[in-house]
Amino acid sequence: MDHRLPAAVLWDMDGTLVDTEPFWFQGEYALAEEHGGEWTHEDALNLVGNDMLVTGAYLRDRWGLEFTPTEMVDKLHDKVVASIAASDDVPWRPGALDLLESLNEAGIPCALVTMSWDVMALPIVARLPRGRFDAVITGDKVVRGKPHPDPYLEGAAALGARPADCIAIEDSNTGATSAETAGCTVITVENHVALAPGRRRIAQPTLVGLTPTRLGELLLD
Repeated sequence: MDHRLPAAVLWDMDGTLVDTEPFWFQGEYALAEEHGGEWTHEDALNLVGNDMLVTGAYLRDRWGLEFTPTEMVDKLHDKVVASIAASDDVPWRPGALDLLESLNEAGIPCALVTMSWDVMALPIVARLPRGRFDAVITGDKVVRGKPHPDPYLEGAAALGARPADCIAIEDSNTGATSAETAGCTVITVENHVALAPGRRRIAQPTLVGLTPTRLGELLLD
């Protein structure tokens, strides 16, 4: 019997493909220290999955600074990119590389759909030890970021697929809302934040053991 397969798979990056969230947290604390502001773990969790300009505005307002959101994002990126560059190993999420490689082998196109900007996302993609993405949609290339559907709509369009025929993989409520609103089936894998249920969300404990066939079985009508 023929198995239904997803037309494409759309991947979030931070916390889903690679566990960069600790690098973001460290960068935020470092900026707080530089500017004499307070910062808490709750603040950090509030920013997971956000559009970077939303993050930049949050940082500025939290500390009463006069920088623009873009300037705050640039400052944060400088810290995070430097930390990742200095790291010997990229902390790939369990099962992520195996799944990406198996999707490539099955001929299922994959796109990275991230709110990180090119300066952050492209070095991560360049360090993939195996597997590839056929398109990369970054936060500085979309008009409206997550939780709006635009990033996932653009990801599906870049691969020539209908969102309803796509699987999205997410670790944040903001990102899951974006993919869900776009019409994708969303595989959610909790990492740093608790994930709420949703009508097009299917919770999985990990990416380990997931295959193209299994993703096809999970695809919602």
